[in-house]
Formats: sequence, structure tokens, C-alpha cells
Amino acid sequence: MDLRKILEDLAKGKTSVEDALKQIRLFSIEYLDNVIRFDIGREMRRGVPEIVFGEGKSIEDLERIVLNVVPKIGRVIVSRLTIEQISYLENIRIDGIEVSINKRGRIAVVKRRGFETPKYDCRIGIVAAGTADIHVAEEAKVVAEEMGCKTIAIYDVGIAGFQRVLEAVKILIENNVDVVIAVAGMEGALPSVIASLVDVPVIGVPTSVGYGAGGEGVAALYSMLQACPLGLAVVNIDNGVNAGVVAGLIGRRISVYRQCREGR
Repeated sequence: MDLRKILEDLAKGKTSVEDALKQIRLFSIEYLDNVIRFDIGREMRRGVPEIVFGEGKSIEDLERIVLNVVPKIGRVIVSRLTIEQISYLENIRIDGIEVSINKRGRIAVVKRRGFETPKYDCRIGIVAAGTADIHVAEEAKVVAEEMGCKTIAIYDVGIAGFQRVLEAVKILIENNVDVVIAVAGMEGALPSVIASLVDVPVIGVPTSVGYGAGGEGVAALYSMLQACPLGLAVVNIDNGVNAGVVAGLIGRRISVYRQCREGR
């Protein structure tokens, strides 16, 4: 539930003061057997979907979240899923609950049936350098889309074949994207190149693809942090979730500005 939506419905007379107050009060801490203290008000405060880190959680913990939290807030994203967790979610049969799984990105969206993802007038370009980087790009893609933004994904455009980068940039410009997420491992040069060719913010995501000195994403991270082009921000290694969130926040703010400018 979005606080803006509650207030808009109240202003339009679609809901009463009592109902609006009840909805707002629902956003508090959900205690699950003293094992999980779930802050169900985060999305209302920050406009970011609730995202649960799957690794390290038992199937029982995941089931508690699905059964107790999703019906209250409408949606939970689960990232970094294990094979066992994916199998559980694939076979889940709970009335009123729908599950969408992106296996490559190891991420799932669990929704209350009928829950509508907000839609905003924003476009996010997602570019991955190599095939081995796609899983992180897909993670970012799911998060950005759940934040209500349209995504334009272009994969396998690493600088080893520079003509592919130029083609990708052309597509980004033609689609008038508001922000770009550039995902790369090895030496991590792709975000720097993209940032030098576009006039929108670029979010660099180093991946743990590489070997030898600086492998596991360290060289890519340092390369992005030392980048010459301005307008490039960097998240942690393999952190597609945070890249998607930051891009989504930028896109949504731009969408609000567009609506105000157009008088909507």
C-alpha cells in the first residue's frame, strides 16, 4: 500500500477518514514467533517495495513471511533465492497468493491476488556487459519494474566488441531513458563508457565475474570507483537490488515532475 494513494483516495472522497486511518495504522512491526520482526511500514515511508534477502532463511521462515506479511502489505520481493526456496515457491498453493519467479535473477515477487503494481512515467535502461552478468541485471530489472518503471534491457554488449556498446547507447537514447544501470564484471569498464556517451545518471554494478588478481568483482569495483566520466554512481558487487531501487527512486521522482508539468 502506498501512502500517496491512501491520501489521494481520501482527498477524492473514495475512502473515509476512519478507513484511511485504519490503513495507515496497519503499517507497523509484524512479530513472527520472536524470530522475525518485520517492518511492514517501509514501503509506505520510502516508496520501496519490501525486499527479503532469501539466503540464510529456512523454508519455514520464508513460509511465515508469505503467510503473515503478504496478505497485509500486498507484496514481498524475495532476492537471492536458493534452489530449495525456488522449488518451494514454484509449488506454493495458498489461496489469494500469486508468485512470479525469475530463476536467472534468483528473485521472486509474491503478491496478494489482485494487488496492482503502481505504474510511473519513467524508463530505465539496463545494460549488461557479458552473458555471465545477466543474472545481476535481471535482479535489478525485476526490482525496477516492481517500483513501477518501464525497463529496456540490452545484454551482451561488453567493450570487447565496442560496436555493440555504440548500438546499445543508440537504443538507450532512442528510448529516452531517464537513468541507466550498467552491469559488468572483469575490468568493469562498461559503466564508464556508457556514462561518457549519455546525458542521464548511470549506476554501475560490478559483478563477481573475473579471475586472478582483482577477481570476484574487486577489479571491476575499483575501476568503476575510479571512473573519469562524471555522473556515474556505483553500488556494491553483485548488488542488482540496490541498483534497481536507486534507479526506481530517480525514475519515480522524474515521473512526479512530468505529471506536475503536464498538470495531471
